[in-house]
Amino acid sequence: MPVAGCDVGSLTAKAVIIEKGKILSEAVIKGYSKPSESARKVMSLALEKVMLKSEEISYAVGTGYGREQIDFVDEVESEIICHAKGAWWNLPSTRTVIDIGGQDAKVVRLDEEGRVLRYIYNDKCASGTGRFLEVMAEALELKLDEMGTAGDRSTEKLSISNQCVIFAETEVVSLVNDGKNVCDIVKALHIAMANRVASLVKSIGYDKDVVMTGGVAKNRGVFKAMSEGLKLEVKSLAGIDPQINGALGAALLAESRLEAKPVY
Repeated sequence: MPVAGCDVGSLTAKAVIIEKGKILSEAVIKGYSKPSESARKVMSLALEKVMLKSEEISYAVGTGYGREQIDFVDEVESEIICHAKGAWWNLPSTRTVIDIGGQDAKVVRLDEEGRVLRYIYNDKCASGTGRFLEVMAEALELKLDEMGTAGDRSTEKLSISNQCVIFAETEVVSLVNDGKNVCDIVKALHIAMANRVASLVKSIGYDKDVVMTGGVAKNRGVFKAMSEGLKLEVKSLAGIDPQINGALGAALLAESRLEAKPVY
């Protein structure tokens, strides 16, 4: 009896299908203007991969900022709960989850059973989000996926003092005009972003293990800077794309809700 989770974020939509605690299929797409369209498209892709029909999904849970517009799910749940569920299922030693999405950043503290103790999020400012990296990649004329490794070639330590995206972009342009190496600028951006998110983490306290999820978790430069900022080894999810963690958590909730349904 397969179940599904669908996470419609600000920039992307994700879907995961599981059965008996095993991931059968997953899909990630760039979002459309209407969250409902994004949800239907990404779920259809996930279904196609395992040759299932929508009516064969026994239960579905939606999450993400567009969750209220997903018309095929049985219920919706907050991103906080879903990201906590997905990370703890993947790594039961998880006590802190850092999720950096396209336009927000969330930090969640868990107990030993994976229950949410505290959380904090930033959705008022693009600093510390995937959008920050997108804007800076455009300013540096780099592809977004080139940002992760460019900082590895840095030879000079630079700093980005502005946290506001607009002012930081101006600062980056000034550094380029001053002849600074792009790799040095990228590393400085990664550190600035990681420090911004680390301040959220420190504001609510954190315990090991700390796990980073979301699309930005694919950027190894930010990942490394986050570990250095928190003075510990930030962990990644084992064997799965960190971007699907919210949808995975939603699917796991769907499975537990289905098991709890009374049989008449």
